[in-house]
Amino acid sequence: MQTGTINTPRLATSSAFSVESRNGRPDFELAAALQKVSPKQQARAQKTATDFEAMFLNSMFSQMTSGLKGEGPFGDTPGTGVWRSMLTEQYSKNFAKAGGVGVATEVYRTLIMQQAKTIRTA
Repeated sequence: MQTGTINTPRLATSSAFSVESRNGRPDFELAAALQKVSPKQQARAQKTATDFEAMFLNSMFSQMTSGLKGEGPFGDTPGTGVWRSMLTEQYSKNFAKAGGVGVATEVYRTLIMQQAKTIRTA
């Protein structure tokens, strides 16, 4: 079986998050909003979105490992829960930083759109 990647058109932006297509079409609404929002605000929105996704993933990973008792690299010691929580926290941060599951992209878009509306009406 042959696997391939799906190419999606991207528009150049000054932020690390690219303006990807939504439903197969370029997101011109986000591109216009990015023109109104300063690069500093874009960077803050990006960090906030990535941190939010890391929190979401940490919660998800914690639930996934909550039923494990004495298995894995920590064995069955009194500190297993603490060490496992630290491990899942690092997993979630690294996972979110590497691209995550798409939550950060949508949160970023929402934050930028809200900030652009605030600038327009102010």
